Amino acid sequence: MFAKLYFEDYTEGDTRETSGRTITETDIVLHAGQTGDFFPHHMDAEWCKTQPFRERIAHGTLIFSVAVGMTASLINEVAFSYGYDRLRFIKPVFIGDTIKVKVTIKEKKPYKKPGMGFVTELVEVFNQKQECVMICEHIMLAQLKPV
Repeated sequence: MFAKLYFEDYTEGDTRETSGRTITETDIVLHAGQTGDFFPHHMDAEWCKTQPFRERIAHGTLIFSVAVGMTASLINEVAFSYGYDRLRFIKPVFIGDTIKVKVTIKEKKPYKKPGMGFVTELVEVFNQKQECVMICEHIMLAQLKPV
């Protein structure tokens, strides 16, 4: 879906939420292959039984990637992603956990280039128990409405 959401179209405090997505063993195995991260925390079920979490955990970068993809439901022709700040993995995500994402417009501020502004979104990822498992800020650069 295509849209034109200008800087002025974003309102601080507005929220949107995604539907759920269950993290599978296949997700973890594919992510390990793509990144080269085969640490035992993700891949070795027997070793994990000897650790505090007692089972394999999903890569934090996997949860970040999936969460970002879950929020990408709109192609905005007048804004683009500038990056992500303050990324934190709060709790582990296990095989079989279902995550949902809540996005809140946190802040708007001018950009040094005329005609542009920063929109900061707070991105919160929750598991099926409503526990926050990951948080970050997504910064977008959006055009101001033409005069």
